[in-house]
Amino acid sequence: MSVSEEEFLNTIFEHQALIHKVCHLYRDRKEDREDLFQEITYQLWKSYPKFEGRSKITTWMYRICLNTAIASFRKPEIKTTDVSDFLEPLSEAEEEGNFQKEQLFSAIRKLDDAEKAIITLYLEGLDHTEISQIIGVTKNNLSVRLNRIKNKIRILLNT
Repeated sequence: MSVSEEEFLNTIFEHQALIHKVCHLYRDRKEDREDLFQEITYQLWKSYPKFEGRSKITTWMYRICLNTAIASFRKPEIKTTDVSDFLEPLSEAEEEGNFQKEQLFSAIRKLDDAEKAIITLYLEGLDHTEISQIIGVTKNNLSVRLNRIKNKIRILLNT
């Protein structure tokens, strides 16, 4: 394994939660999230030699992840069978936590692609400067858009 391969694999391992979060926000079913994770990893691998380190690695990764997730909607979706009958039941606490998380993810999925990207980065804890660099808008524009998105999510959660 070459040094760059090892660096890449370490980077993916270290930031896999970032990729999983994007997959969860852009795909409903587990199988689709797994497919998107693979596609994002492939796109990151293809782009890795071009990463020059002018931004944080996570900023670069988010840009690739979000672009891949959005572009993947253009591909036809493959139908599969639901396997939920084969899963073990969750405890009440796990169900409540999952229910709340799923409500939020469901509301976020109803947003348009740009709004999803912004709120994903915000929920990941990136600051306004980083988000504005990834999205390509000014910090002031980002603040306005972020407030509108938060209000939209509140409305979606209360309906």
